[in-house]
Amino acid sequence: MQSYIQISKINDFIFCPRSIYFHAVYEQFHQKTYHQKPQLVGKIKHESIDKGEYSTASRYLQGSEVYCEKYGLVGKIDIYDRDEEALIERKTKVKTIYDGYRYQLYAQMFCLLEMGYSVSKLFIHSLTDNKRYPISLPIGEELRKFESTIEQIRLFDVSRFPVIDNEQKCNQCIYRPLCH
Repeated sequence: MQSYIQISKINDFIFCPRSIYFHAVYEQFHQKTYHQKPQLVGKIKHESIDKGEYSTASRYLQGSEVYCEKYGLVGKIDIYDRDEEALIERKTKVKTIYDGYRYQLYAQMFCLLEMGYSVSKLFIHSLTDNKRYPISLPIGEELRKFESTIEQIRLFDVSRFPVIDNEQKCNQCIYRPLCH
């Protein structure tokens, strides 16, 4: 029996594979115990989606739970525009389009496709500056990289993954106190 990968963990895994382990450790605690300002701001910005209050127009699916049997994925989408067949992942402030952002969006797309929706456009939306970044549909090498990442997550064993001190990443990580 295959266990499902939470879509939200894909970006975390790419940031640092060890963060998946520490996230699981902290899941039992109240988020205020370990969340820092960026996580709290992101949670507040997500509330309208989670409550289905982004828009009252029936063309939008918002905060809907999705799953994909093929890749063993489960999670929620931010916004799917039925009229435009567009899937939109919202982030607080986008400075760079990271692989984790794209792969999270791909995962949501594969879930929607398997659930019978058509997806022809993908976007990352930066809330702070209201910019929208088009993301290409995954084909060829990009699809293989996505699938490889999903497989790496599935096979990940924290006991075999050494602590890597990447100052730029580690200084931003909410799990640093446990990891180091």
